[in-house]
Amino acid sequence: MGKTSEQAAGTDRADRVHQAERDGEKLHEAGPDGEKTAQAARRRRLAAWLASERVMVRAPMDRPMGERLAALAADAGSVYDLDEQPDLYGDGIVAELERRVAALLGFPAAAFFPTGTMAQQVALRCWAGRTGNSTVALHPLAHPEVHEGGALSVVSGLRTVHPTKEPRLPTAAEIQDLAEPFGTLMLELPLRDAGFVLPSWDELVAAVDAARERDAVVHVDGARLWECVPHFGRSLAEIAGLADSVYVSFYKSLNGLSGAVLAGPPELVEEARVWRHRYGGQLFHQYPAALTALLGLERELPRLPSYVAHARVVAAALAEGFAASAVPWFRVHPEPPHTHQFQVWLPYDPDVLNEAAVRQAEETKTALFRVWSAPAAGIRGLSFTEVTVAEPGLEWTAEEVRAAVEEFVTRVLETRS
Repeated sequence: MGKTSEQAAGTDRADRVHQAERDGEKLHEAGPDGEKTAQAARRRRLAAWLASERVMVRAPMDRPMGERLAALAADAGSVYDLDEQPDLYGDGIVAELERRVAALLGFPAAAFFPTGTMAQQVALRCWAGRTGNSTVALHPLAHPEVHEGGALSVVSGLRTVHPTKEPRLPTAAEIQDLAEPFGTLMLELPLRDAGFVLPSWDELVAAVDAARERDAVVHVDGARLWECVPHFGRSLAEIAGLADSVYVSFYKSLNGLSGAVLAGPPELVEEARVWRHRYGGQLFHQYPAALTALLGLERELPRLPSYVAHARVVAAALAEGFAASAVPWFRVHPEPPHTHQFQVWLPYDPDVLNEAAVRQAEETKTALFRVWSAPAAGIRGLSFTEVTVAEPGLEWTAEEVRAAVEEFVTRVLETRS
C-alpha cells in the first residue's frame, strides 16, 4: 500500500501505539481541559513523527485515507485481476487469499476473519468442543488475557490456566507439571508483551510434545508468525506444522487494512466458518482488506528477514549508545532481538521520555523513539518503548543510531532539569 518502500512492519504496533499514546497522555486532572490538552499532545507527537526525515518505520495507520485508497487502486492489479467481481460473503478474492495462506502455512484449509480476536476465539471454542475440555493453557501475557476484555470466558465460556508467569513461553517441564488438565495449549509466537520473545526451536518442539503427551491440542497465536522464520531457521510451514491450528494477522507486519486467517484441518475450518457467522464475522464485502493482504504477502513478507537482521544491528547500537551516556540504567530486551521488534527500558517517567522524543523529532527531524509507556505494574520512574525496524530503519548505520541516542539523552536530561 502507498509507497511500499516507506510502509513497514510497524503496523503490527498500530493497536498498541494508539493505546499507548492515550495512556501516556492521561493527566492527573480530569475534565474537558485535560482531554483537550491530551489531544493537543497527541497531535503534536504525530506531527513531529510525520515530519521526521529519519525514522525506523513508517506506519500506514499514520497516512491519510485518500493516500491509502489511491495507493491501493494503483497497486492492487499486480496481485489480483481487478476486472473480477467483488467477493460476496467470502468467495472470489477472499477464497483465493485463504488458499494462498493455507499453502504458505502447510495446512489443507483456512478461513478469513475480519479480526484476529474473532479468529482465535472461534479456534479455541471449536477445539474445546472437540477435546471435551474447555480449559486453555496459555501465558498470562498472551493477547486474550491482556487485550480482549476477558472475552474467552465472557463470550466463549472458556477457562484459562497459566503454566508459567515467567516472561517467556512455557517450557516442556512446566506444561507437563501443570496441576490440572487442559484441552488446548495456546502459544503466542512471539510473546509480544514479554518483549517479542521466542523459544529456541528445540524448546518449541519439546513444549508441543509435552502438550500432546497430555492429550491436548496446540493452537498458535501467529499474529506475528511471519517474522519468526529467521529466529527458528525453519520455513513458515515447518513452524506452523508443529501446531494443530494457527492464526495469522495481515494488518500487523504485512501492512494490510485488517483481517486474519485461521488455518487448520478441514473439519475444524468448516466448523469455524459456522461460528464466524454466529459471531458476526460473515461480511458482505472484504475485498479491500483481502487485496492489501495479498500485497503484503507479495511485497512485505520477503523483506521481513532483512528487517530482523538489521534490528540486531540497531539494538546493539542502542545498547552501546546508552552505555556511553549519562543514563544510570537501561535495558534492551531481548538482546539480540528475536524478531524485528524489541523493547527498550529506561529509568524515567513516560512524560519525560515522550517530551524528549518529540523535541528530538521536531528539532532534528530524526524520530528515534515514538511512544514511551509505564509498565503494567505502574512502577513510577520506569518506562519502556517498543522499537520496530522496517525498511526505513535499514538506512540507519550503527554510528547514526549511537549519535541519535546521544541527542535523545541530552534532551531527556534537559527535560528533567
